[in-house]
Amino acid sequence: MSPSPPLISIVIPVYNEEPILHAAVVDLRELLSPLGWNYEIILAENGSRDRTVEIAEQLAHKYPEIRVISAGEPNYGKALRQGILAARGIIVICDEIDLCDVEFHRRAVELLGSEQADLVIGSKLIGGARDERPAIRHAASVLYTGLLRTLLGFRGTDTHGLKAFRRDRMLELVGECVADKDVFASELVIRAYRANLAVVEIPVRVMEKRRPSINLVKRVPNVLENLGKLVWAIRIRG
Repeated sequence: MSPSPPLISIVIPVYNEEPILHAAVVDLRELLSPLGWNYEIILAENGSRDRTVEIAEQLAHKYPEIRVISAGEPNYGKALRQGILAARGIIVICDEIDLCDVEFHRRAVELLGSEQADLVIGSKLIGGARDERPAIRHAASVLYTGLLRTLLGFRGTDTHGLKAFRRDRMLELVGECVADKDVFASELVIRAYRANLAVVEIPVRVMEKRRPSINLVKRVPNVLENLGKLVWAIRIRG
């Protein structure tokens, strides 16, 4: 008899995370243990050039609740999308390997389980949040959110980073998304607002545990290209 599906799927895109991957996953398992959840961790690798895949597969071999998938190219959005589609849990938590904020996990699962929300966003820009990243990264997040509000009528404060949702409420929206890379997560959140799902933002603390794996400036052309796709899909095509 095959094991029953987990209640919770934690999807973590990973790219060139050799220095922190093993410790981050082991720490996450230890922090989740007291909660008594039936869960899986999906490491959604995307085009790493270091030992990320090897380490991820070693973790999956050692811990049965860990699964590894690969997008085959450096594409955060594609990896996140594939992870969500591969998830078997009723609740999906989208995490970051340098965050793994179990307090957010606990609060989000409580909100989703009590039907108070369809989607929970961990916002680093809402009142009560603590954004301890370098000032330039905080400023970039504020600017990006401003663009989303101006171009797409976004009503929240944050789209990137921690989020959790009931998979059955969001799966159709995942299939409608046209953007990838860094903008996929934003499109998914914006579509949830436009579909009048119950979206709840809660403040989180974020801090850099390592330098970003992709240079901020190098991300700009792809972000602008995918924002153009998104404006066309939502504002023009409808």
